Amino acid sequence: MKLSKIITLLFLLSFGTKSISQNKETLEKSIFVVETGFLGFWVNNETRLISNLSLKSELGLDAGFFGGASDSKIGTVLVPIFALEPRYYYNIGKRARNNKTTSNNSANFIALNLKYQSDLFIISNNNVDGISNISIITKWSIRRNLGNHFHYETGFGLGYRYFLEKINSEKGEVAVDLHLRIGYNF
Repeated sequence: MKLSKIITLLFLLSFGTKSISQNKETLEKSIFVVETGFLGFWVNNETRLISNLSLKSELGLDAGFFGGASDSKIGTVLVPIFALEPRYYYNIGKRARNNKTTSNNSANFIALNLKYQSDLFIISNNNVDGISNISIITKWSIRRNLGNHFHYETGFGLGYRYFLEKINSEKGEVAVDLHLRIGYNF
């Protein structure tokens, strides 16, 4: 009788372990995050679409600096943004198989960042005019946990920014995204 209980227990433990390891190879169903970085503050939600593909939606304030040696106005600015970003986590399965943490989508990913930067309101220490724009940027990034609820994310991207109003006869420019963020996962 004892032997059958031990075999049953071993079977359940091995089946349970297999189920857990399979779940580690997929993204979290949904993560709500508050982030800050060198240039802004953001609130976002990342929702799993399939095992290694998610959609991040974000509201926030992007920060920036303006002015310099040739400009009499020097200052900082905060502008509102809305972004959607499909993310493909290409190594989450490998991290799980190597017993590295994958909670809170801790893995490397490539993404397509679609961002609308509005001139609805502008927070600045100087009187500046904003120009609404839309950008499309391809990015490579990594996300890693710092304990149970915190994470950091860093990445680089290159794309195009289209101005909704003309600036010096220009309607667009090359856009670069270099980011480092620390966030809290709810």
